[in-house]
Amino acid sequence: MIILVKKKIILTGGGSAGHVTPNIALIPKLRELGYEIQYIGTNDGIEKNIIKNEKIKYHAISSGKLRRYLDIKNFTDPFKVLKGVWQAKCIIKKERPNIVFSKGGFVSVPVVIGAYLNKVPVVAHESDITPGLANKLSIPYCTKVCVTFPESLDNIKGKKGVLTGTPIREELFSGKTEEAIRICGFKENKPILLIIGGSLGSKFINDSVRSILTKILKDFNVIHICGKGNLDEKLNNMPGYKQFEYVKEELPHFMKAADIVISRAGANVIFELLALKKPNLLIPLSKKSSRGDQILNAASFEQSGYSVVLEEEELTNELLLEEIKKLYKDRKRYIKTMEESPVQNGVDNIIKLIEKYAK
Repeated sequence: MIILVKKKIILTGGGSAGHVTPNIALIPKLRELGYEIQYIGTNDGIEKNIIKNEKIKYHAISSGKLRRYLDIKNFTDPFKVLKGVWQAKCIIKKERPNIVFSKGGFVSVPVVIGAYLNKVPVVAHESDITPGLANKLSIPYCTKVCVTFPESLDNIKGKKGVLTGTPIREELFSGKTEEAIRICGFKENKPILLIIGGSLGSKFINDSVRSILTKILKDFNVIHICGKGNLDEKLNNMPGYKQFEYVKEELPHFMKAADIVISRAGANVIFELLALKKPNLLIPLSKKSSRGDQILNAASFEQSGYSVVLEEEELTNELLLEEIKKLYKDRKRYIKTMEESPVQNGVDNIIKLIEKYAK
């Protein structure tokens, strides 16, 4: 008699949607392969709200934010991390998963170390060209580290790096243009400009776009995903303009309808734009407010011919309007270049690694 033992995987990652949505992209395939899926995150992080819709068992642990700058919390948060390691170790010991998959973010560090202490293999994923602080701390405890850019392999020590690409959610390919137009209530048949500032929004992009909004609306309908707390009530009834704090079910429709996109340069969103063949203008976070990873991501995409890039420091109202019009005019060239890209959806490559190293 053959007894089939169901495999179990624990996913982790949080702090921003970019550390959660790639996990979501893996779930359908993992379920198809018969995995029992659980998740470890924080009690108040964005990951909890996203994961609860997936009907997955969720474990909350303590985790301090990891900072590269001086802050009084740098003296207290290490104790939260240590508490999180103990909690994660106990959860993993009790649940006995075959493998842990980590997408990064500060919550992932205690989980990866907790898995290591239980001798459970860990496959991690790094979206950016250079590892973030959380993944830098986690890599010594990982079995393999999936990367998105070929350049990233040089930044992963111990020959642990594997070029897989980034996992793209299948539902993003199921959008309908007419549904986006219905949701937004657009009356005029104009090209659609989609603006995405990241899961937390971008005040810089919001302010830049709104300062020339009346000029943009002469040629485009605008869908603006501006982030929580960033709605401008004065613009609610402006024809051809629709703003949202955050979208989930609507996003595939908005992506499908978009003729061109303005976006930050987080790795997840730019690879989604590449997969969907959407001509895009990237405004990466400056080094003043980040570690510079978005600047490197954007430079790679610009060099490959997938994107137009504007640095925050060089951006003016006139230049932004000029580049929007130019991008739309040249959109077919960008689409053709993206169609010829060798980069593929990373879901299958990552699943193969999970299957290989699951105990």
